[in-house]
Amino acid sequence: MSGPRRGRVSLGAVVAVLLLAAAFATTRAFPDGKGHVPNDEGRILNKHRTYGSSVAWPQQGQGALALGNELPAASPQEQPVPIASLAKVMTAYLTLERYPLSGPQDGFTLTVSPAEAQADAADAAQDQSDVAVQAGEQLTELQLLEALLVPSGNNIARMLASRVAGTESRFLAEMNAEARALGMDHTIYTDPSGFDPSTMSTAGDQLRVFQHATRFPVFRRIVSMASVTLPVAGTLSNFDPLIAAGYAGKTGSDSAAGGCLAFFTQVTVGGRSQTASGVVLGQGQGSDTSALLASAAAAAEQLVNSVAPALTVGASPTPDTTDGRRRDARSHRRPLLLAPGRAPAQP
Repeated sequence: MSGPRRGRVSLGAVVAVLLLAAAFATTRAFPDGKGHVPNDEGRILNKHRTYGSSVAWPQQGQGALALGNELPAASPQEQPVPIASLAKVMTAYLTLERYPLSGPQDGFTLTVSPAEAQADAADAAQDQSDVAVQAGEQLTELQLLEALLVPSGNNIARMLASRVAGTESRFLAEMNAEARALGMDHTIYTDPSGFDPSTMSTAGDQLRVFQHATRFPVFRRIVSMASVTLPVAGTLSNFDPLIAAGYAGKTGSDSAAGGCLAFFTQVTVGGRSQTASGVVLGQGQGSDTSALLASAAAAAEQLVNSVAPALTVGASPTPDTTDGRRRDARSHRRPLLLAPGRAPAQP
């Protein structure tokens, strides 16, 4: 989220990042010398999409969208940009890859160390997005993932990184290796939370890892939650402005990244319910979290509504909230989404 920035990466992580950056610069990440993803690739893929030409891409920043089983489409002239807390999608994905959860399982248990508690206090003093913890507190893997994805704790991302890979620098190397394995050729991670503005990606790459993460039922369930309750932090709300409208997902925002949102929701197209998954980056401007995320939410709804045709709602009468009269719903047209908070069975 918003706030001053400070470096937290170890020397080993810096070396790893420099090596990755060198390799990154010689690959097709910057093929035109200006940081842009080639338009030809986007045009070739878009020819095979039934909806690609109708997508209303954000007027600023960038977006990516996948509808049902169609190949994803991405806005033109994508380039790597800061992604803020969307980096936590990869952190959650790697955690679940290493320690899968199913059914009622809570996974491993982590005991908060004095150093981790002190780091939390330092983060809070710098107005970082953090989740309150105290030394000796025990948190399960499930609780850690909830704290990572719903209130978006930067400190939780670091705690998970050290628990999963042994050290934060090793986890960082795994994040970048997994990005390459997933074909995220325009992405580089320099921290597990996204607080570092040099953690950069494109909307298309972030949609790729988000779709992989949503293959875990527990991930889909957590990002559909309006709030979570944790032992010390108490009840914390989801930053997603669209959570009550049926858009489950992960937010990110700060002055470098703007407003960001990775989401999935259900739409009815051609009489058939389908999952729309998408990512918007770089929405709004400034450092006000609410304003940035409102801009991201508006861009996400625009993407979905541009490919989900307006449908006629059933003929039952509905109240007119402006003057108390009732009107016939047959004249009311809107994109038809599932009930609030309902997650798809399989994105």
